[in-house]
Amino acid sequence: MRRPIIISIVNHKGGCLKTTTTVNLGAALARSGKRVLVIDLDAQQNLTASLIGPVTLEDGVRTLYDAILEEGPLDDLIRETPTKGLDIIPVAEDFAGADLSLVSVVGREFVLRNCFEKTPSLNGYDIVLLDNPPSISLVVMNSLVASDYFFVPCSAEYLPMVGLTLLADSIAKMFKLAPHLRSLGVVLTLYSHNERICRQVETMLRKEMTDTVLHSKVRVNTKAKAAPSVRKTIFDYEKSPKGRGTEDFTKLAEEVLERLASFEGEVKKVANG
Repeated sequence: MRRPIIISIVNHKGGCLKTTTTVNLGAALARSGKRVLVIDLDAQQNLTASLIGPVTLEDGVRTLYDAILEEGPLDDLIRETPTKGLDIIPVAEDFAGADLSLVSVVGREFVLRNCFEKTPSLNGYDIVLLDNPPSISLVVMNSLVASDYFFVPCSAEYLPMVGLTLLADSIAKMFKLAPHLRSLGVVLTLYSHNERICRQVETMLRKEMTDTVLHSKVRVNTKAKAAPSVRKTIFDYEKSPKGRGTEDFTKLAEEVLERLASFEGEVKKVANG
């Protein structure tokens, strides 16, 4: 049975455009013809609010938190977004209790993976993007264990660059739980070529991390900040193929697909001996 490629979008530091990247990378992949599902794993609901608006708790209406507690399927939680080919599993405010609830669960790091295995609807997608909270928590650990790849947006500043080492150390400790997990790379965000610090950070990262850093960059863009307020992706908000965000996320999606094709090809070669 065909299964999607699952990618965790992670960074334990906030303000690096993690959710913006998830939304617009997902939209760009959908525009390229892929069927994409994005999943909001952050109780702040930023991904959910950006695409369909905040979800309120209603008696008798099952939420992602309920699914995690039940370790059950997610099919009934999937909702369409205004972008063709892009669907979402939203999150409600009750998800704030997910970490605490997972503490006492046997095999607590594998709960989300088990939920995925019980969700036949996932097989209708090409790519699943998981938007994670800015922390290293049980929710994030579940996301990574359930994923094939992790992808890191990093703002072109000094402190976030330093924080990449801590993130790498945290993920490295998880490889016993997820030996299959592979880095899809780092994308520089909030980039401005006119700012010296951005150029310096890029130079240092490319020297230390070489091919891990993508060629694509997400530039500073006020429209990308405004788009979520009207529940639009950058493509629908700019409505121009020459828009800065449209160009950046189109190039990013193309590079991500190239990397995935290369990595998945390597996996098939190993599997075939």
